[in-house]
Amino acid sequence: MKYRVGVDVGGTFTDILLMNEETGETFRAKTASTPEDQSIGMLRGIERACQQAGISLSDVGDVLHGTTVATNAILEGKGARVGLVTTKGFRQVLQIARSFVPGGLAGWIIWPKPEPLASLENTVEVRERIGADGSIVEELDEADVRAQLTKLKAQNVEALSISLINSYTNGAHEKRIAQIAAEIFPGMAISISSEVLPELREYERAITTVANAYVQPQARLYVDNLQSQLDNADMKGKLFLLRSDGGLVSSGYASANPVSLLMSGPAGGVTGAAWVAEQTGYRDFLTLDMGGTSTDVALVQNLAPRIGRETMVGDLKVRATSVDVRTVGAGGGSIAHVPQLTQALRVGPQSAGAVPGPAAYGKGGELPTVTDANVVLGYLPTVLAGGEITLDRDASVKAVEAIVEASSLGSVESAAEGIIQIVNENMLGALRLVSVQQGFDPRDFALVAFGGAGPLHANAIGKLTGAWPVIIPPSPGVLCAYGDATTNLRNESVRTLIRKFSDLSDEGLKTMLEELGASARSLLDDEGVAKKDQSVTYSADLRYHGQGFEIPVTIDIDAFDGKGGGITALKKAFDAEHEHLFSFLLNNEHELVTVRATAHGPRPAISASQLPAGTADASGAYDRDTEIYVDGKKAVAKIYDRTKLKAGNIVAGPAIVTEMDSTTLILPDHEATVHPSGSLLIQPSSAR
Repeated sequence: MKYRVGVDVGGTFTDILLMNEETGETFRAKTASTPEDQSIGMLRGIERACQQAGISLSDVGDVLHGTTVATNAILEGKGARVGLVTTKGFRQVLQIARSFVPGGLAGWIIWPKPEPLASLENTVEVRERIGADGSIVEELDEADVRAQLTKLKAQNVEALSISLINSYTNGAHEKRIAQIAAEIFPGMAISISSEVLPELREYERAITTVANAYVQPQARLYVDNLQSQLDNADMKGKLFLLRSDGGLVSSGYASANPVSLLMSGPAGGVTGAAWVAEQTGYRDFLTLDMGGTSTDVALVQNLAPRIGRETMVGDLKVRATSVDVRTVGAGGGSIAHVPQLTQALRVGPQSAGAVPGPAAYGKGGELPTVTDANVVLGYLPTVLAGGEITLDRDASVKAVEAIVEASSLGSVESAAEGIIQIVNENMLGALRLVSVQQGFDPRDFALVAFGGAGPLHANAIGKLTGAWPVIIPPSPGVLCAYGDATTNLRNESVRTLIRKFSDLSDEGLKTMLEELGASARSLLDDEGVAKKDQSVTYSADLRYHGQGFEIPVTIDIDAFDGKGGGITALKKAFDAEHEHLFSFLLNNEHELVTVRATAHGPRPAISASQLPAGTADASGAYDRDTEIYVDGKKAVAKIYDRTKLKAGNIVAGPAIVTEMDSTTLILPDHEATVHPSGSLLIQPSSAR
């Protein structure tokens, strides 16, 4: 089948992008999310996109889906009741955890320590022991295992996690416990650490395995229901889900390993942003993905997003490869409020979501949100999503008036402008985490802004960060779905070594990498990806001997040619990254902790669309004038229809550019140049 569809389900909207793989032609749809059953909103959007393309649902091939189901289960505390099996003597592994406390000085005084995902009463110990070298120190006592699992059964656990000490070197005992558990708990979701995270450090391995079990029943139910709905709609293609690192996995793998999906939604946006930025000639950029509930930001160098080894969701930190995305509770639906104690205006992190939504949506929402502030200021027209959503300005004014009454702000416009300024500062803080805190100057990067609300705030964020140009992609509201539809299959294989460089050889390390590569390729082989279309990348977690943390470094396997260049090059790469992050080097010997191979399938061939050439005069796309409130005073802004803009057109601010899925605000003293690829490049007018 020549059509594939990308689907991104957000807290407020579901975005659909249908793509003709032969021509690169795309069709998009945006519908309200249906939290009670996300497949309803998905199928509604897919049907609408198919109507635009003039095809039926049966003509659609693969469905590529970025989901927040695992993330939401953790954030909302709606996961399964998890039982944990560990080695005797380590029952409190989750309670001891790590000593890090978030927040500033004396944060420990007010920080409520979150409850572990597997409670102490649902944690049991079994008699066994594996050595750090993988040898069996004490054989598994199977009678004890059955007795302990029977205790858990009486606790009515809904999912089971197994994390034994040193099982990353030898998973035999874990696998045997899982076999016994399958007899006692038939049909139950079982997660074992030697498969979920075969890496060093018992706490990180245990919490990641428990998190996988915590969301596994809900993820399995979600995937099974979605697959059933697609089958009933006569869609014969395969269902793939987006991993946190931006790659695709089959629905079956996703059901078994949902912890790898925690950053699924944001990863799609970063992937799509890289493709868009490449068309405009910018390879280093920051991303700003502002939706209805939250904003995700990331940093991309040379078109490659920075990949982290940890994923943070709320207060939970797990070890899982993911795009280094930071999330802040700042979206179009973020609720503004004035706490009685401080009398200071605050925005978020609470969100009106899809139901009831902002007051402007007319679905029963009465609280003032960022969307309502944009409506009051005139930045948002009263029609969104191609006519599906109409906005009620009077309701927005009434909602924001509550802020005026609770604060010292003198007018509804001043209150609305205060809401926008605060939410922009919240997003600036997140951008500094991925740039300044990592040793990067945001002024050295462009800024790619997308999501339904991103283009409204992008120009202001550009002013705050100094990141120019601000790039607004075509169809910014569905860019995450675009990223889902244009990425590739991916699988990872990992091994923990803990070897000093003096104990390694180029030949030995290369052999190990090739073995890992073959293991990583196996999933792609199962999906029918031809060997010639597969590629493998390698990386390692390195440290100085004696350090308590590692830094991920990319490995060039071609340097391992037996001439000594491989390990030497790896050492230089680590030193460069360490100096970049911490501004110093040590004389300690280098040490390799973990190596991993990531197998990639082919990316779909996509032809970039080109706009017809025009002049600097954008009057052909002019629609009408409107009154806005900006910088403390009223101004007249021109409204332009983005579908009528041509390459080379220049839109001078103040102006508003409208399209089906998003709205772009261009501030006074700034202008947007239309790139031939369709992106808007916003810069200060003086820059031209």
